[in-house]
Amino acid sequence: MRLDTRNWPHTAIGGNLANQDIKVRVLIAHSDAIVNAGLAALLGAESDMQVTPDAAQPHPVQADVIILDHKGALEHMRQQANTPQHGEAPARVLIVTQMDREWEVRTAMMAGVHGYLLQSCAADQLPAAVRALSRGLRYLSADLSRCVADSFTRVGLTSRETDVLQLLAQGQCNKSIARELGIGVGTVKTHVKGLFDKLGATARTHAVVLATRRGLVGEGAIGQH
Repeated sequence: MRLDTRNWPHTAIGGNLANQDIKVRVLIAHSDAIVNAGLAALLGAESDMQVTPDAAQPHPVQADVIILDHKGALEHMRQQANTPQHGEAPARVLIVTQMDREWEVRTAMMAGVHGYLLQSCAADQLPAAVRALSRGLRYLSADLSRCVADSFTRVGLTSRETDVLQLLAQGQCNKSIARELGIGVGTVKTHVKGLFDKLGATARTHAVVLATRRGLVGEGAIGQH
């Protein structure tokens, strides 16, 4: 899987460049009410920001930056892609979440989100991220920089390898996987070998463990073996 990393620096900090005369319009629409309140409190203390805490859908408020949870952001990007754009540019999207696995971050980046912060990040990263997005930059939580950078050095799985991996994680044998996917057992073995090579695994269970750590399969998969 290839991703363009040119617009994803480790961080894009720019708090000292904020224009105090032009406020950044921020809409906070996180699904967690407590997180919503905390974000509003932190950003409300910034003199260069106009904050609207509103978790309602859709988002009629005009904003420069909208803050969402992971699931909400992906849904927002899907809706935006299917909606004709009129008037001013759509708000740039910042995810604030506890989801820190490689696949979760990559999925969000590929969906087109502009920033990604962990809820455990330092408080000063939040306004820095909002300011960066408002200036057309992207922002990635410093805690995730190494994770994402490492992921770019690995060869991504093909769609068929991903299908095989999901069934492998369910404990299915090669014959069952072949029947489920409508392919030959020999083909399944080829895909399993490809998975081992790409994940650096030495056995089927090992492959599932490594894939789970990277977020390629659900956490419950290991317990099915």
